[in-house]
Amino acid sequence: MRVLVGIGNRLSTDDGVGSIVAQRMAGVPGWTAIDCGTALENVVGRIGRDEPDAVILVDAARMGLPAGSIRRLPMPSADRMLVSTHGLPLSFALERVTIRVPCVTLVGIEPGDLSLGEGLSPAVSRAADRLVSILLGEELDAVEEWRAGRRDEEP
Repeated sequence: MRVLVGIGNRLSTDDGVGSIVAQRMAGVPGWTAIDCGTALENVVGRIGRDEPDAVILVDAARMGLPAGSIRRLPMPSADRMLVSTHGLPLSFALERVTIRVPCVTLVGIEPGDLSLGEGLSPAVSRAADRLVSILLGEELDAVEEWRAGRRDEEP
């Protein structure tokens, strides 16, 4: 079983992309989709109890790329993700997940609009759809890994 954890604040436009991806993956056979909102630490215990083979965490991430760009993020780059927790560092929550699960992947989508408001910008909405297709096709390894300092043209 695979678990998708969508992270985000739906009231901050593109910051809600992880939550939207989780919503779109809900009910897909072989997947458990969890929308944790902005509180990743609240689902760490549930992830451990479910004993999944893999966990994929999706959030908006500032990577310096065009809006809608999708990248796998190495664990040391987790600070690029926009998740805000209840005072706990993101690294603390991620450490708890990686202890319990053999394969944890961070996926960032470059936001275009982080203003107050509901709904995704067009580029980020298309990226959410693209990511769902990638996940359903089990092609996550084909998503390029983000590397600091590299400027890409692709959204």
